Amino acid sequence: MLSSTSRRRTPHTGHHRTATVALAGVAALIAAAVQSGAASAAPAGPRAGKADPAHVAVALTPSQRTGLIRHASAASAATARAIGLGAQERLVVKDVVEDADGTLHTRYERTYAGLPVLGGDLVVDTAGSGAVKSVVKATRAALKVRDLTPAVARAAAERQAVQRARSLGGTAPAADRVRKVVWAASGKPVLAYETVVGGLQEDGTPNQLHVITDAATGKKLFEYQGIRNGVGNTQYSGQVTLTTTQSGSAYTLTDGARGGHKTYNLNHGSSGTGTLFSQSSDTWGNGTTSNAATAGADAHYGAAVTWDFYKNTFGRNGIKNNGVGAYSRVHYGNSYVNAFWDDSCFCMTYGDGSGNADPLTSLDVAGHEMSHGVTSNTANLNYSGESGGLNEATSDIFGTGVEFYANNSTDVGDYLIGEKIDINGDGTPLRYMDKPSKDGASKDSWYSGIGGVDVHYSSGPANHFFYLLSEGSGTKVINGVSYNSPTADGLPVTGIGRDKALQIWYRALTTKWTSTTNYAGARTGTLAAAGELYGTTSAEYKAVQDAWAGVAVGSRSGGGGGGTSYENTTPVPIPDNGPAVTSSITVSGRSGNAPGNLQVSVDISHTWRGDLVVDLVGPSGTSYRLKNFSSSDSADNVQATYTVNASSESANGTWKLKVQDQATYDTGKINSWKLTFP
Repeated sequence: MLSSTSRRRTPHTGHHRTATVALAGVAALIAAAVQSGAASAAPAGPRAGKADPAHVAVALTPSQRTGLIRHASAASAATARAIGLGAQERLVVKDVVEDADGTLHTRYERTYAGLPVLGGDLVVDTAGSGAVKSVVKATRAALKVRDLTPAVARAAAERQAVQRARSLGGTAPAADRVRKVVWAASGKPVLAYETVVGGLQEDGTPNQLHVITDAATGKKLFEYQGIRNGVGNTQYSGQVTLTTTQSGSAYTLTDGARGGHKTYNLNHGSSGTGTLFSQSSDTWGNGTTSNAATAGADAHYGAAVTWDFYKNTFGRNGIKNNGVGAYSRVHYGNSYVNAFWDDSCFCMTYGDGSGNADPLTSLDVAGHEMSHGVTSNTANLNYSGESGGLNEATSDIFGTGVEFYANNSTDVGDYLIGEKIDINGDGTPLRYMDKPSKDGASKDSWYSGIGGVDVHYSSGPANHFFYLLSEGSGTKVINGVSYNSPTADGLPVTGIGRDKALQIWYRALTTKWTSTTNYAGARTGTLAAAGELYGTTSAEYKAVQDAWAGVAVGSRSGGGGGGTSYENTTPVPIPDNGPAVTSSITVSGRSGNAPGNLQVSVDISHTWRGDLVVDLVGPSGTSYRLKNFSSSDSADNVQATYTVNASSESANGTWKLKVQDQATYDTGKINSWKLTFP
């Protein structure tokens, strides 16, 4: 869903652990699934500035993909044993990506005693030989549930969920479905109910509110929204060529070249499929809202360009990578100011905007909404908290990619989201990627509380990262649009070009991330992707580091920027749920006070970073909070550079990094930390 500043929704955090564990072993059955058309031995490595062909995904035909999934399913029990799953755990294959060197990235869902495990998804990488290379898990917690008999009645969980939906403006009197699950996405796995409430949201968007309730206590554990809020004479893209189907004397908006995608007219209804656009002429619309087929032409064109973008850029054969087209619905509701993707119908829906004057059928909106479907069928990033922000940013990033790919002179490529649809009513875009805060709500950089921000605005740091990685920082003009992108640390970033940035983001999404990936995990995944594609000593890899540092996620490729640095590399153990520990740096020989942009680079190992509170203590004894405690910040380690206004402190003196673990079960240590005076 696109959303807008006037239509905020408050998400509820629930981030979870992400881990990579190196293994060796099994899965020969998976390796045996390589069929005709798969690549053989790969070249030794990447050339400077070129992606390593060994780590480029093979474009699989639907039958090849089906074969790989079938063989992975046959080997799932052996794979579960190889990666150390328990006797009651089962793996269910969701998708397989194959690299040119034969490496398979197999994405699994998990069950426990026959119950779905929410937050149990994982990716297993196997070499061409069949050996398991690594595993990326959405949760590191051991999957054990003592009692599978609920203490709370199903009806009580349903009532709670329906009441919650009503408090958010929902209309449904009862839930659509309730099922028992194991909730493993936020700490110790527990038996729970997943309740889905339908109806409509307050702005007329269909509702699919998922509420997770502890089956032992009745406590609400988590919630998220399942709806992701996408010759023709179009309103936004000029006159374009459409692929249609003729049946007798009539033509329909059916694209037989792209999985049979169809475009329907809801005629201001809000349910059902609507009526397939059909007419005696193969010229659709007149470029204005006076003709209902104009919006149909825009939507049909957007779907075709999105299909072609994914196929020709990444080798992806449709949203599910199975060669099957989704469908589009236009003219939803009356003056409905949004568009949304719905997994349950595998369809894209567009409103007509305020006063039914500006249908939300522009190219970047089409690409944005259908990319929610791609995310759902790959990493399936939870639509709440930091993972929800990454979900939204992924749609903005690929929607931007679609717009540039189209190379349409009427709607030129830019790093503005929704600039054509006038959703704000004043001609301004919905979002800005070069400086997200220009929309008045999005965040330019990461901070510890960003998981509590609406996902459309917590997407800002990822959008900003993508812009910096593509184009670099500072002022520039691209396709007639002026940009001025700042960085969190005040240091420059050199871009590597949009094409490479897209490849890195897509590979991370499809092979490195899980449902619970947060910003720290996104950095780890994109670095892994960049390392595989371009090498870990490449300019591309360093640019990924620098672009993330530019939005306050992690450190620079050189460990910092210019200026003078002072570092302590003596390890300091951090006791589990114990007293604070400190590490000191003495600064001398400087004049005056410390700067207003003092850089504090921190490298802390810890198996649940949310347990930690981190402070910088100045020579005066004043503390500057770098990181707050967060029960939902589940990534490993704290590797970040913070900017502190320390201008009231004397530069000379003893500075301390103070770290305290405020929850049980996880341990760590301060590896090193550094002060940089720019």
